[in-house]
Amino acid sequence: MLKSLRSWFDNGAHTVSPGVDAQPGVDWVRVIPFLFVHLACLGVIWVGWSPVAVAVGIGMYLLRAFFVTGFYHRYFSHRTFKTSRAAQFAFGLLGNSAVQRGPLWWAAHHRQHHRTSDQEGDPHSPHEHSLYWAHMGWITSRENFRTRLELIPDLAKYPELRWLDRFDSLVPLVYAVFTFALGAVLGRFAPWLGTSGPQMLVWGFFISTVILFHVTCLVNSAAHLVGRQRFVTTDQSRNSLIVALLTLGEGWHNNHHHYPAATRQGFYWWEIDITYGLLKAMSWVGLIWDLAPVPKRVLERGRIAEAA
Repeated sequence: MLKSLRSWFDNGAHTVSPGVDAQPGVDWVRVIPFLFVHLACLGVIWVGWSPVAVAVGIGMYLLRAFFVTGFYHRYFSHRTFKTSRAAQFAFGLLGNSAVQRGPLWWAAHHRQHHRTSDQEGDPHSPHEHSLYWAHMGWITSRENFRTRLELIPDLAKYPELRWLDRFDSLVPLVYAVFTFALGAVLGRFAPWLGTSGPQMLVWGFFISTVILFHVTCLVNSAAHLVGRQRFVTTDQSRNSLIVALLTLGEGWHNNHHHYPAATRQGFYWWEIDITYGLLKAMSWVGLIWDLAPVPKRVLERGRIAEAA
């Protein structure tokens, strides 16, 4: 229990022993913060709403969704473009604000998913497990808490990323304090906006975070059950416009599983991929570079499949 309580603030990822912490089962003490973030959304009953609080909630959902899709996924998990070491750490910090653990933990589990997609060993397959487990149950499992550093040697060599992954609750706590402070300042100096510290905390942090979490998890659950399969793959990954719109482009999941090395996941012009567009714009100003393209052979294979 003491170890579970300590893990709320210090994961100690680099010292965790797989033999001790790879056992299945829900660690209820450790998942209390996860449950609390969900229950805190009910605070809206008491704090109400205001246009500015809702706008901040939506804005932070979209911004942090981009940090997850663009950097946790397409950079840390698949290394589909390059950036500087300083920017890498900054993007890790920004991604951590989404409250989806640290970048190393996220990338390691995602790489494991690609290795064993919809097969034994996939941590969140709706075909190997239940829909609930694929969507969120796996997050609560003791065997999925540790960061599997052996899967990410290219990232684990950076001590600053190891530190961020170990103390992955620090950035979310700072972000929560920021939203409260923002609401308090606006309530004090712009009372006509009708917001307050507690209201901004509920909308800007709790509600925004929970919606982002479940939308992200749709890629693990719904995108392996509903949609079209353009490419023949060894798993049940699907393309879904709805999931793509909600996740800024991650819904083209069958495309991605067929060729995960590309920065772009909406392979064709009609497949909306907002994350790719934003990453492309960042490359124009030199923040990132060497975005991996979709090979012409892959595009042609997809066109043939569509015509068949």
